[in-house]
Amino acid sequence: MELRQQGSTYHQILDALPVATYTTDQHGTITYYNRAAADLAGTEPKVGKDKWCVTFKLFTPEGKELPHDECPMAIALKENRPVRNQEAIARRPDGSFFPFLPYPTPLRDEHGNLIGAVNMLLDLTDRQRAEEVRQHLSEIVESSFDAIVSKDLNAIIKSWNHGAERLFGYTADEAIGRPVTMLIPDNLQDEEPRILERIRRGERVETYETISQRKDGSLVPVSLTVSPMRNATGRIIGASKIARDITSARENEHRIRMLMREVNHRVKNQYSVILSMIRETNKRSETPSQFESQVRERIMALSRSHDLLVSADWKGATINELWAAQARPFPRGDVIDMSGPSLVLSPNSVQYLGIAFHELATNSAKYGVLSGDKGQIAVTWSVSGSRASRTFHLTWAETDGPMVQTIGHGGFGTVVLKRVAPAAVSGQGNLEYGPHGITWSLEAPLAAVEASVANRA
Repeated sequence: MELRQQGSTYHQILDALPVATYTTDQHGTITYYNRAAADLAGTEPKVGKDKWCVTFKLFTPEGKELPHDECPMAIALKENRPVRNQEAIARRPDGSFFPFLPYPTPLRDEHGNLIGAVNMLLDLTDRQRAEEVRQHLSEIVESSFDAIVSKDLNAIIKSWNHGAERLFGYTADEAIGRPVTMLIPDNLQDEEPRILERIRRGERVETYETISQRKDGSLVPVSLTVSPMRNATGRIIGASKIARDITSARENEHRIRMLMREVNHRVKNQYSVILSMIRETNKRSETPSQFESQVRERIMALSRSHDLLVSADWKGATINELWAAQARPFPRGDVIDMSGPSLVLSPNSVQYLGIAFHELATNSAKYGVLSGDKGQIAVTWSVSGSRASRTFHLTWAETDGPMVQTIGHGGFGTVVLKRVAPAAVSGQGNLEYGPHGITWSLEAPLAAVEASVANRA
């Protein structure tokens, strides 16, 4: 009676435990299990019939099926010893899996004889998930291109990823254990105490830009984010720093600002040209519709030069490319003979020579070679002079065309060819009227016409 009462008491104690527990006799037959064991296994074991384990199927951590009679409980009974540190994976009848750590321990009577065993199954699901999360976080930190560094409240470096090694030049062995102030230039040393004070208060330091110092002494612009680090009890024990090299970003910002200034400058130049177009065109337009048509054509000519530059990333264009763009609205393009050395015009030259080509072609389509089926147009260019002072020469010559009396009646075309285009490239323009065509020549410093090497790169 007393033994039964003791057994009942033990079972009440085991039933109250939240940990899966069961017992067997010396042959491995299950004699008892608690509710936590049934819930974990996902099945109700058969007392007095099932042997060794309460679980449905077993596998090793590597995924190999583990027979019940070779499980840790079976080994504990067969060898009459406790079995420890042998993880396993169980499958429930519903197909789900869970990792666990068993603690099979033999039970002996007062004479030391084996009478059975007790086993406790510790569910490792949460621990494994936490370990997977830690592992994933560790892999993310190590593979991050950003520098990720942790430090304690004394500003001593505690961890150092590969991104930090790439950015700052120190290996982890060189950095860990040293003060983080080694990454701060002398004139910014007061930053660190202020940041640590905020970290102690539990504040997160939002991203800000500063300058860091590499191992070789060079300086690098970085964006920094600093966050408090806490231990298991929630106490702040340090901070994590994420540093990103913003050298490229700053260079891009600089290029954008330069581009905006350049665009602003070019737009103002375009406005000046357009205003001049409107003014000169208005002086000599006989009707509003004629005025509208001429202004539209000239603005479209500017647009074609602009499109050409955009397609070349504003690096410039060759004379052949420029004429091909300006010749699209005009017939008989095959009568144009282009010859000269390979030369890339600067963006400024492209815009103003494009206007000049448009005025020449417009006049020719009205009065010259392009107006009929006779004659030729030769566009030639050359470079002369010494390396220190080279001169660009360009000539548009019409031959064997109709008798030409004037070009645009002394209007905007004449202004462009004699003054606007030459002045834009610091040169001189000359316009001559022959009996069967006109000749326009331009002479300018090559440096004012040709795209710079840096711009072409």
